[in-house]
Amino acid sequence: MVRRLNIEEKAASLRAFIREHRRVPGYAEMLRLFSCRSKNTVHHLLEQMVAAGYLEKAGRKIAPTPRLLGGVRLLGSVQAGFPSPAEEEMTDLLSLDEFLVKKPSASFLLTVSGDSMTDAGIYPGDLLVVERGATPKNRDIVVAQVDDEWTLKYFLRDRNGVVLEAANRKYPPIRPQRSLVIGGVVRAVIRKYE
Repeated sequence: MVRRLNIEEKAASLRAFIREHRRVPGYAEMLRLFSCRSKNTVHHLLEQMVAAGYLEKAGRKIAPTPRLLGGVRLLGSVQAGFPSPAEEEMTDLLSLDEFLVKKPSASFLLTVSGDSMTDAGIYPGDLLVVERGATPKNRDIVVAQVDDEWTLKYFLRDRNGVVLEAANRKYPPIRPQRSLVIGGVVRAVIRKYE
């Protein structure tokens, strides 16, 4: 039986494996990874990791939790208006993947180039989380192929059909002439400050 004191060490090994291989190891791999002699020992270790919050069970399968993958601590909130007293209080661990990507199998990332959406707060170099297959609603920001060229714009539907509108006055609205393909709906914008 694996001693409970080794759980953090074993969790670190599992975290490194998942980051390197982008998947959870199989039982045979876990034998080597955890230096165990039997699958029964691995099973007991996994049960301890579930109890410690590193893993969660979904039927007979296991999945890593934000605690294992290194989620960021959520400490509370901050006032964006007038200053107010703030108390630091750890409320949870938050995985940015889980927060930003609701449908991982239907989502992809794009890097923004160009300035047509700056008034919407989207700037060159930003990363977009785009959900493929979502039906756009009026004022959704979409990635669309218009007359064989890709663009990022607001989606609007009026009595004359679809119009794509920039969030920068120097760009005119676009009405598709030959074809329109919606590549996806923007669900999040990520900006990194250096």
